[in-house]
Amino acid sequence: MTTIATSITDLIGHTPLLELQKYSTNRGLRARLLAKLEYLNPLGSVKDRTAWSIIRQAEESGALQPGGTIVDVTSGNTGISLAAIAARHGYRTKFYLSDNISPDKITLLQAFGADVVTVPNVNFADPPFLATLVERIRTENPDAYFTDQLANPANPQAHYSTTGPEIWADTDGQVDILVTGVGTGGTVTGTAKYLREHNPDLQVVLAEPGLGSLPTEENPYPHEIDGVHKVTEVETEYLPDNFDPAAPTEVIALETADARTAAQALAAEEGLLIGTSAGAITWVATQLAQRPENAGKTIVAVLPDSGERYLAAGTFATASAQTDGRVPQPA
Repeated sequence: MTTIATSITDLIGHTPLLELQKYSTNRGLRARLLAKLEYLNPLGSVKDRTAWSIIRQAEESGALQPGGTIVDVTSGNTGISLAAIAARHGYRTKFYLSDNISPDKITLLQAFGADVVTVPNVNFADPPFLATLVERIRTENPDAYFTDQLANPANPQAHYSTTGPEIWADTDGQVDILVTGVGTGGTVTGTAKYLREHNPDLQVVLAEPGLGSLPTEENPYPHEIDGVHKVTEVETEYLPDNFDPAAPTEVIALETADARTAAQALAAEEGLLIGTSAGAITWVATQLAQRPENAGKTIVAVLPDSGERYLAAGTFATASAQTDGRVPQPA
């Protein structure tokens, strides 16, 4: 019997795992590398899970009333998912974001009817600024529902309820290492919690940006890894409330050029067009898969979104098709 969905929310989740066979063979990787293709969610990213969980919980609690307005600060993907679901449910949306966000993401936000307010990227070099921005959002939108994705428990709950169980089921319980990044902290916290209840020995490894990929007063507009934030050497009060610092067993830093190299390689070798954050996670997973101690283990890399959202940002500007196996190699 054919199942016909009646809303985009019916299509969220159940994204496939893909074994990166050619990519792994070309590098002689020792571990089995599986990619969780979150860009196959209906709005194109892992944030569909978060957005629907937040909106559903707000509706059930009465915090979000019919015809209301949804607001938050976003690096793009959560806002896009919220805006699309809000359009389907009859809500208005307004988002505050850094002025260095990919133009593709801004176009998508506006396509779903969202109002966009940009903020100078240099402000985000100062950790306390986020709290100031949140206060501004609440003040400027007193009657709106602030989704608070960084602290809303519906965020990690979405991944505990869906992402973790999907990975466990699709690997038949054979997952040794989970690789992801930290944006709001929901993906790693919720997914790791579920998987560790079934495999207490699970390793959880995070990708984080190196110093050269972070904004500073001297360089407020570096090439950044959208949606992947630094968690080491950051004071606890400046980490997302939804991030469980006990979740990762290791954190590996990389630069944006490394992330782009991995994204270009997956396009050239596997036919996968992934985003910069997914490239970062792939690069880190590759380092792990090269280690002798990980031979024979199964690594699951959660790839958050599609490269189509980063075309204007130049992620694939230097990519070139190669058919002889001599493809960009992560260092």
